[in-house]
Amino acid sequence: MTRQTIRILTLIESPTVTGPARNIIEFGKLGVVAEPGLPAVETMVVTYWRGAGESPVAAAARNAGLPVATILERRRWDTGVIPQLRRIIADYRPDILESRNIKSHFLVRMLGLHKRYPWVAWNHGYTERDWLDRAYSQLDRWSLQAAFRVVTVCRPFAETLERRGIDGRKTTILHNFVKPFVPAPTEDVEGLRRSLGVQNQAVILAVGRLSSEKGHAILLQAAARLEKMNEAPDFRVVVVGDGPEQENLQRLTARLGIGQRIVMAGFQADVRPYYCLSTLLALPSYSEGSPNVVLEAMAAGLPIAATAAGGVPEILEDGVTGLMVTPGDPQAMAEAILRILRDKALASRLAAAARSCAQSKYTPQAYRRSLTEFYLATLEAASKSAAA
Repeated sequence: MTRQTIRILTLIESPTVTGPARNIIEFGKLGVVAEPGLPAVETMVVTYWRGAGESPVAAAARNAGLPVATILERRRWDTGVIPQLRRIIADYRPDILESRNIKSHFLVRMLGLHKRYPWVAWNHGYTERDWLDRAYSQLDRWSLQAAFRVVTVCRPFAETLERRGIDGRKTTILHNFVKPFVPAPTEDVEGLRRSLGVQNQAVILAVGRLSSEKGHAILLQAAARLEKMNEAPDFRVVVVGDGPEQENLQRLTARLGIGQRIVMAGFQADVRPYYCLSTLLALPSYSEGSPNVVLEAMAAGLPIAATAAGGVPEILEDGVTGLMVTPGDPQAMAEAILRILRDKALASRLAAAARSCAQSKYTPQAYRRSLTEFYLATLEAASKSAAA
């Protein structure tokens, strides 16, 4: 009998609407309607929240028409979440139980929920800044060994999981997607240009959380080298984002003597005017999964200079849809940026190829099909496993 609807319950801990949350919500909106050869997918979003009301993720999911439940907690690792979680799952009766973060992975395994439902655990990589991060990643190693299927966003992450003892045969790689780019109104772009003090200068854009693994310090060092290159045009580096490295980056900017070149724009809810304003995107990261900012820049038709970190080489083709350099090399990054700034024909070719790739390969519709087919395969495998 053909399945008409797949019911997914997904646990997500993020208090803000980050890339994974946006992907869940966009998929939920698309998946609710069946397509030829594909069943409908109903996605229930379950979040954790401390205090009154609900999290921004829950509010965004509810506004998108998705079913939502909130688990109230008083503190980290509050045992009071356990009966709430059990009740929500029992009431919803999902076909597949998903978890998106370390705490939820742990709760699913610790409570034995993986024995009652096909459990799909999503892994977005690990950032181990201190002993607590390392402890959590070790805990996750134990949790994920019981998952029926694991989804991650790039091959290096899959290889890390396998080194940690996760059976590679149950891991699926699924890259992110990007919606078609809708340019910002001209008046917004021109207003931004005035507010940033940018006139005819080339604009090198960086977008992302200001944390050490994102490599912004390398970009600042590259800017200092670029400034000394005779062939370089006048330029500004515009950094969109906030995070724990902000003060360190400001100090580095002063030490390098490039304050006049750098604009720290802070967090921006709508980055479209920045894409419209910019000459190219620079991604200097040490670690990446399936970076949304690269996909967004591709959709916006920006040439890209990026490090070959994580899943970036799985999205960009060096010399075709972008230029790639070794992570941690400011000279190579400066030279890649200079090539794009000097060679307008190259910049145009890279931008056009990147946009074409985003429009054909990384669309929401392609993601909807790939993820739905994955769910169908998971249910079929779970049925065979139960019958064995």
